[in-house]
Amino acid sequence: MPVTSEATTTWTGSLTEGSGTVSFATSHLGTFPIDWKARSEGSETTTTPEELIAAAHASCFSMALSHALAENGTPPERVNTTASVTFKPGTGITGSHLNVNASVPGLTPEAFQQIADGAKTGCPVSQALSGIEITLEATLA
Repeated sequence: MPVTSEATTTWTGSLTEGSGTVSFATSHLGTFPIDWKARSEGSETTTTPEELIAAAHASCFSMALSHALAENGTPPERVNTTASVTFKPGTGITGSHLNVNASVPGLTPEAFQQIADGAKTGCPVSQALSGIEITLEATLA
């Protein structure tokens, strides 16, 4: 059965001078501010669409990797993934870099790299982002 997830954004004003908020249907964390300046210049306090994509990519990849490792007979003790999504004004989203560090007893670094590469390709968010370059840095703890 398909599952549909929702987020809602309210925006006021023009692209460069306006601002908005984004909220998630299942979150009790409230709303998160968004604006063009944060998106085009970076910010420590305001989220961006790319940060939200990075969260989705890191989460999805971690799940895909955990599943692939378990199917290999080497379930992970821990998987820690950071996704870095790059946005270039005037061009758009240009890439996502996955940096994963995992604790997987009984697995060689070479086997881990091979399984991580497969998870990168098989992750549904990676598939949705197929129009951009996706890179992977995978290390065992």
